Amino acid sequence: MSGTVRQQVLYLWASGSALDSDTVGWAFHDGTAGAGPGLPPHADGEAPYASGEAALHDGWMLLQSAQLVPPTPGTEHRNAYLEYEFVLERRIEL
Repeated sequence: MSGTVRQQVLYLWASGSALDSDTVGWAFHDGTAGAGPGLPPHADGEAPYASGEAALHDGWMLLQSAQLVPPTPGTEHRNAYLEYEFVLERRIEL
């Protein structure tokens, strides 16, 4: 890579701890300020990838997998943050 390299980061929250679990939430941060490739076409409200595994097939690299932390006894049914978070990146040469 001889040009300027910028990072794109994709957070996927899944329904389970496996990378092939269904995506239930997502966030995309584009260090290229729109100069790099975007996400695949998807309907409003739908995730760009059905799973983390689908993102891997599209060239994203996994930086962090979901930590498996059991809930505190008695809090199993409380609403909280989305716990199965996968962090992916791709580096784009501009």
